[in-house]
Amino acid sequence: MSTFGDDLIQSLGEAVAHAKGEGPAVVHAPLEPKAVRMRAKLTQKQMAPIMGMSLSGYRKWEQGQRRLSGPAAALLQMLEKEPEAVRRALLSA
Repeated sequence: MSTFGDDLIQSLGEAVAHAKGEGPAVVHAPLEPKAVRMRAKLTQKQMAPIMGMSLSGYRKWEQGQRRLSGPAAALLQMLEKEPEAVRRALLSA
């Protein structure tokens, strides 16, 4: 079987195990974008480019009209723990 086929079979097995509550799973506590932004002392206008999106798109996150993707949630976690490092990395260009 091809590598893709092997990977597909393995991933389906992992999905079934996860659905049964078996096997390792990484679960991150949900973060509220507004709460993270407020703790970082940023405005919505400042936060939107950090998250790589438009101001209106960011506002939709805070209003619950859009869901956070995995990478966005990871960036929020980084901003929660190291706001200055994130600012330096993303806003110094």
